Amino acid sequence: MKCRIDKSKCKIFLRFGKMPIANGFLKKNQFKKEYFFELNVGFNKKLSLFQLEKNPSPKKMFNENYPFYTASSKFMVSHFEKFSLWVKKYFSNNKKFKILEIGSNDGTFLKNFKKNYHVGIEPSKSVHKDAIKNNVNSENKFFNYKTIKKYIKKKIKFDIIVGSNVICHIPDQNALINNILKILRNNGLFVFEEPYLGSMYEKVSYDQIYDEHIYMFSATSIKKIYEKYGMKLIDAIPQKTHGGSMRYIVKNNINSKISKRLKKILFNEKLKNIDNFKGCIKFKKEVEKSKKRLREKILSIKSKKQKICGYGATSKSTTILNYCNINFKHIDCIFDTTPFKIGRYSPGTHIPILNHKLFKKKNYKNVFLFAWNHKQEIMKKEKKLKNINWFSHLN
Repeated sequence: MKCRIDKSKCKIFLRFGKMPIANGFLKKNQFKKEYFFELNVGFNKKLSLFQLEKNPSPKKMFNENYPFYTASSKFMVSHFEKFSLWVKKYFSNNKKFKILEIGSNDGTFLKNFKKNYHVGIEPSKSVHKDAIKNNVNSENKFFNYKTIKKYIKKKIKFDIIVGSNVICHIPDQNALINNILKILRNNGLFVFEEPYLGSMYEKVSYDQIYDEHIYMFSATSIKKIYEKYGMKLIDAIPQKTHGGSMRYIVKNNINSKISKRLKKILFNEKLKNIDNFKGCIKFKKEVEKSKKRLREKILSIKSKKQKICGYGATSKSTTILNYCNINFKHIDCIFDTTPFKIGRYSPGTHIPILNHKLFKKKNYKNVFLFAWNHKQEIMKKEKKLKNINWFSHLN
């Protein structure tokens, strides 16, 4: 297996078997034509890079009905408000800075920069339409050379390019970085947030691995990748989003100094084997243990003739359900708030998705929390409900 970024080889160490599109929620008449692919994970020692062997085409994953809307989560709205303040503080001496966001979704982040020259590049039509309603300058396109050509012709350079939970979705990182360099100013910043490999190892949150997450980055891998292009990772800031993410600050200047915080993170990654293959082997063993524990828990509940429902039809749940062979025979339904998902079925396992408004009426006592990364927000919302056995694959 060849590494996508480097010609050196990646070693496959974890196989999840056949997997559907994580966000491919479908209708009954689509069951027979459902798309599956082999979900295998490898590691590139040279770049310390955790990656999928293969992935479906981006057009399959990010279609016109992409079902995730950033604005649907109060926590994420608040997070992006704070992120925007961080950006504004950094550019306090240049309030007219130009900003471009890759994968701008419904414009939740960029609507904080309406006074600035801003551009959002979003391939999914459904969320792009919401960005337009938010008066965000959104383009319904993939971020590639064809899309940025007009900015190159007009000699428009951006002071900062950002991406949140999207950079790991892009198969060709070499093309991505080359295109960024074409429209990023010298000394400009590329700032992006992604689920963090260290957090995934610590929590054994293997549900972070699915078709869209082609890479699971660490600070070490980002440092090594961007140095190849004359760019410098100067800082890394841990985030609470998605069960543990990292904000990477990469500067378009190889001679820049790095922060004390980043030095500490890089040291810890070496100490905890996040930067090498030993960490992969340990993670694999923990994943297998987690699968066994979860199946035992589910089967134990069912042996007592008790019912189980799911909470949050997340993309992450697709990996858990399909890898652990849990389907509609084990879980009656999954409650969700996303209009597009309601009335459809979970990818591969075909569990019906019901309107969240029915959750309280159905009175389930065993609830599989798939949206575990929003646990605090959910517990606050459902605090009136008592005697519920909330569980996830993490415990």
